[in-house]
Amino acid sequence: MTGPVAGSAGVRDLRMPVVWGLVFGLLQAASPVAFFWLDPATVYALGLVLIAAVYIGFGVADGRAKVLAVETCVASLFVIVAAVAVTGSGWLLVAGLAGHGLKDLWQHRTGFVAHTRWWPPFCATVDFVAAAAIALLIATGVQLSR
Repeated sequence: MTGPVAGSAGVRDLRMPVVWGLVFGLLQAASPVAFFWLDPATVYALGLVLIAAVYIGFGVADGRAKVLAVETCVASLFVIVAAVAVTGSGWLLVAGLAGHGLKDLWQHRTGFVAHTRWWPPFCATVDFVAAAAIALLIATGVQLSR
């Protein structure tokens, strides 16, 4: 394996971000319970927007205009997916989260944004766990919007 986490020491370094990603992914999947007055689709959409927006902050911290522009455009796409998903199909939320997880894996592999070594594996895990949980809810007949 090449890239920022080559070797067994790199794998050990990723254990904790992945474990915490599992915890936060489950918390994200359960988040509509905390915001019981909102439709679950709205809560999940807000979560997707929040996750995507974090990368704008990383783009600012990176300091390169190209990185900030790319991260802002990508985050904007996730905002659009989340907005459509509020009243559209819940599968859009699953696709948005899974897509963001894939973006995280790409970020981890390329190191496009500087100084985010542990964040992409953490966030990818959160995204994939939440996407899987939401997919399971939809597949079992749970309605995400009223």
